Amino acid sequence: MKLFMMLNLIFNLILLLFSYIHVSLTMLLIIFMVIIVYLIIRGLKHPEIPGFWGEYFGETISSTNVFTKIPAKKIPDKDAGNIVISAHLDSKSQSINTFWRVVLYKIWLYSVIILGGVYIFYLIIFFGNLNISFNITMYGAWISIILISFTNICLLFLNTHNKSPGALDNASGMAIVFELSSFFIINPLDNFNIWFCQFSAEELGTMGSRVFVNEYEKQFVKGRVFQINFDMVSCECHKNNRIEYFKSYGVGIHRLIAPLLSRYILLAAKRANLEVKGLHLSTGAHSDTVPFRIRKYDAIDITTGAASLYTHTVKDTPEKVDPKILLDTCNLFRETIKLIDNDYSILCDNQELKCDIV
Repeated sequence: MKLFMMLNLIFNLILLLFSYIHVSLTMLLIIFMVIIVYLIIRGLKHPEIPGFWGEYFGETISSTNVFTKIPAKKIPDKDAGNIVISAHLDSKSQSINTFWRVVLYKIWLYSVIILGGVYIFYLIIFFGNLNISFNITMYGAWISIILISFTNICLLFLNTHNKSPGALDNASGMAIVFELSSFFIINPLDNFNIWFCQFSAEELGTMGSRVFVNEYEKQFVKGRVFQINFDMVSCECHKNNRIEYFKSYGVGIHRLIAPLLSRYILLAAKRANLEVKGLHLSTGAHSDTVPFRIRKYDAIDITTGAASLYTHTVKDTPEKVDPKILLDTCNLFRETIKLIDNDYSILCDNQELKCDIV
């Protein structure tokens, strides 16, 4: 992240400088830096595979996932669907809490979009010989780059240490997984294998879940896998202390996250008379659902947005966890999982989950 932010900061400052010299030099610089950023993003898409960046800029850290699998009762293991219930073991503190980090990311993202629009408008004026003042684009570029530079400098000082007690992030999620596992080990599903996973190294780029999926994906049939991930659930000291889930992501266009699984959650909430609220994310969430969603599995995060005010800080303490919300979450997802299991014959017609059928 710091490497990326440093390159981004340098790029924008030089870009502004070149804008006053010659448009051709500016375009060459844009092309060069876009290639560099593309290679970084491509190299970090699968950080569990070291490659160039991992070999020269990273380090290898040992960690351990903890999980168990309860086979389906009535269907052979290879024919059954798979439901993965997960949380993560690790916690960390950072100099900027989760809420303000998200704000900085959003400022950076929207400023980059505006800057791109400003330079497109600049090129239209330049090559179209339009009688429009360049001051509009220059002011737009200055404002955008000042905002981008501000967020980059803040994120460069995003230091990591280990002083957070990790009660919300993510002992709350772990507690839910343990409770659900204690129920389903006595009451296994008829048609789905169910996995209970405590992933490690989530705070280090979701490395635990990435390694898990790489190792066990041969047992998963695409289109017949659900993952429900619990990450920082409840926030007793906040008015929005409730069960929430990531419903959609994207800038402008809202792209739904796991629509079929979302519909089962809402159906279960209605039956259990519980309130569940969907959240929208501008850029998506980097959690243990990422490696599952990359492989096109139905994966969803259960969370409480207000918890982000305290997570990754020394204030992430046990009294902020609300046992009632955790209990409600357990009841909700016992019902959700049962509904999915009961609909196996409908969902798995033609050996695929049908996202338009409930």
